[in-house]
Amino acid sequence: MNTNEEQIRTLIERWAEAVHAGDLEGVLAAHAEDIVMFDVPPPYEGVRGLDAYRATWPGFFEWQAQGASFAIESLDVTAGQDVAFAHALLRCGTAADFAAQPDNRLRLTLGLRREDGHWVITHEHHSFPHVPS
Repeated sequence: MNTNEEQIRTLIERWAEAVHAGDLEGVLAAHAEDIVMFDVPPPYEGVRGLDAYRATWPGFFEWQAQGASFAIESLDVTAGQDVAFAHALLRCGTAADFAAQPDNRLRLTLGLRREDGHWVITHEHHSFPHVPS
């Protein structure tokens, strides 16, 4: 049987694959109804609930379809019996973005809890480091 860490790693890798594929249902899978997400673009107070989370993705998928990448470079998971967190660095950007800032990575932090025997994402935070121009 897989450890909690392995189960969560697989869940996050599947989520990232769904994001890359523009698969909205795959992106939503394994997210709690009461998800809270803080994203790079506004709203500044974040989004709360699965419906609000769902509404954030179509614009990202349109941007990504223009040739952007979305791929995990590193992923660390810490899991207890009922709660866990993970953090990752992802290549998220266009070829032009990486030409201008080759070391820039999207930072991802996730909080998870076990519901009915399954891990679900309850908190998601995306950020880029501030790079003065």
